[in-house]
Amino acid sequence: MNPIFRKLQASFILHSRALDQAALLLRASVSVQLIQGPLTFANERQYRTMPTHGIGRYKHLIPKEAPKKKKERLQMKPIKMATDTEYGTLNVKVSGYDMILVEHYSQYIHNLCNRLGVKVAESYALPTKTMEVVVMAEQGTKMYIDAILKTHERIVQLSQLNATLCPIFMEVFLKNQPEGVQLSVKQHTEAGYLDRFKARPELAGLMAQKLLKGKALPS
Repeated sequence: MNPIFRKLQASFILHSRALDQAALLLRASVSVQLIQGPLTFANERQYRTMPTHGIGRYKHLIPKEAPKKKKERLQMKPIKMATDTEYGTLNVKVSGYDMILVEHYSQYIHNLCNRLGVKVAESYALPTKTMEVVVMAEQGTKMYIDAILKTHERIVQLSQLNATLCPIFMEVFLKNQPEGVQLSVKQHTEAGYLDRFKARPELAGLMAQKLLKGKALPS
């Protein structure tokens, strides 16, 4: 065999052995780092002292919410007075024990007004009134509650209703009035406006006491 090929073969064998040894050493060092790495990482926690350069911050991307406005106290609108050709502010009151019938009938009145061009100023519900039906026993004087009746009321407030259209309007309302539902039409007043708010006697008593204390204090 040619001596040149022998030298090349010998050098190739030496290089392959050196590469194998280097690969073994590299694998051993990687395995040692994998074993020791988590222990030193968990104990030292070096990542806490490393700068993050703002990575992971997102609050500056969220738009700022506008401050919530306080709800203003509901104020009474000026009552329009009647004229020779049209009524002022009228309250069409629908009441009954069945809430579904009352609600549907008030919606029917509201939709009919919109179709005929009658201006609806407001449409709202009044506080539900509760009435207890008490029955006395045949023998004895003890009384017990037999039933609890809840009266639901809705108001459809009309503005500037034409005087010539009003009788036809009322006739249509009465013809389509369901059973068990009462209908009444009254002129809007300040007392009617206050009826839409639930009575709070405790709060009224505290406010009265506060006013009395304020008057009693010397100026």
